[in-house]
Amino acid sequence: MLTFAAVVIGSYLLGSIPFGYIAGRIAGIDIRNCGSGNVGATNVVRTLGKNYGYPVFAADFLKGFAAVKMSVLIATRARPEWIAPEIFGIIAAVSSVVGHSFPIWLYFKGGKGVATSAGALFSLVPLAALAGVAIWILTFLLTRYVSVASIAAAAALPVVILITSRLSQNFGKWLFYSSVCLAAVVIWRHRSNLSRLIRGTEPRFTRK
Repeated sequence: MLTFAAVVIGSYLLGSIPFGYIAGRIAGIDIRNCGSGNVGATNVVRTLGKNYGYPVFAADFLKGFAAVKMSVLIATRARPEWIAPEIFGIIAAVSSVVGHSFPIWLYFKGGKGVATSAGALFSLVPLAALAGVAIWILTFLLTRYVSVASIAAAAALPVVILITSRLSQNFGKWLFYSSVCLAAVVIWRHRSNLSRLIRGTEPRFTRK
């Protein structure tokens, strides 16, 4: 039980590190008062440019990746008899994304969980993660909306996980249910984008 608590709390706290907010402070602004007001990498790119936005994306990605890897390592060392170490990695993935989206340091108002979800998934199921990236890229190229691409990739993720987990038969149910949780968090955090899409006010990334 102590191992479980350490994984959940540690992964949440790691995921809750607000790199977008920190980047804004380094640049001399509060990113929450700029653009969409979100602390994620997309708003940082729009507000501060690629030199700030890309490192923020990488840092958010690594939060999810590291949370999974460290949790599996902790569970492997602790050797809990009631649950496999890989399951702790799945729990860490969800906890880190929840931490990113609802960070305690920013009064539970964080990013949308896309980069952190991607990092966690690349650590857990690289093949499914690559499929998600392909869906994101294709949707973005067709629409030029980051939000639409993120929602499409999140919605497709449980289906991709279901197919790949059935093929491998490794922790299939846990992976599928966790992917549903991750997709729900990402889509819920994009509800303001959905409203803007309906109104026709959602900004596109245009080709220069």
